[in-house]
Amino acid sequence: MRQFTDSEALSGIVPEALGAGVRVVRVDRLRGGSKKGVYRVHTSGSRAASVIVYSWSEAEDFWPAAEAVDPAHPFAHASGLAPFLAAQRRLDGLGVRVPGVLLADDSRRRYPADVAVVEDIAGGTLEALLETDPARASHAVNELAAMLDLMHQQHSQHYGRVDVLERGDKASGDSCEQLVLERAVEDLAEAAERDPGIGQPRPRCTSVWRNWPHEWLRARSTG
Repeated sequence: MRQFTDSEALSGIVPEALGAGVRVVRVDRLRGGSKKGVYRVHTSGSRAASVIVYSWSEAEDFWPAAEAVDPAHPFAHASGLAPFLAAQRRLDGLGVRVPGVLLADDSRRRYPADVAVVEDIAGGTLEALLETDPARASHAVNELAAMLDLMHQQHSQHYGRVDVLERGDKASGDSCEQLVLERAVEDLAEAAERDPGIGQPRPRCTSVWRNWPHEWLRARSTG
């Protein structure tokens, strides 16, 4: 049976992030975390009424164990404290509004898994706001568009996960296009094993895909 965290387990790490006088009042496990546990921790004795805790515990990783893959591969199991912190630093450095990190700990002395305590951005969802207050929702969407545009303007000579590039390593593979093609061919083969109906068009799809990137790249270079 999978074991999730509770107030007692977090009673050491949360006060470490917010201050010695802080007490954990309630812990709510939030939905959506399939590779890590995500918790809203309500507190007393702190200016922050609540914080978010990410727990990278093996018991809370619901993805099936994959075959041995180069950890630098762009399609490797991208979960963990190091990738999270690298992505947060990168976005924050660009000026993209992301929750602040209050504490990050991979020592496992105060908590039995890698853990991060981050700012809780309280409030409802954008979906609900679009229904109740379209004007405010429009402003939020415009802000989101501006941040996405900012990210879109960032270019690099190298591809790969942020944490891999940040530590000076190189992502495996010859090119982004080749990596996507290889994954598509593998996924199609897996789907054909599950559904015989997909097996019939598989050879033609594979042939088209293998020829398409070269034609597309030539078109781009001459366009």
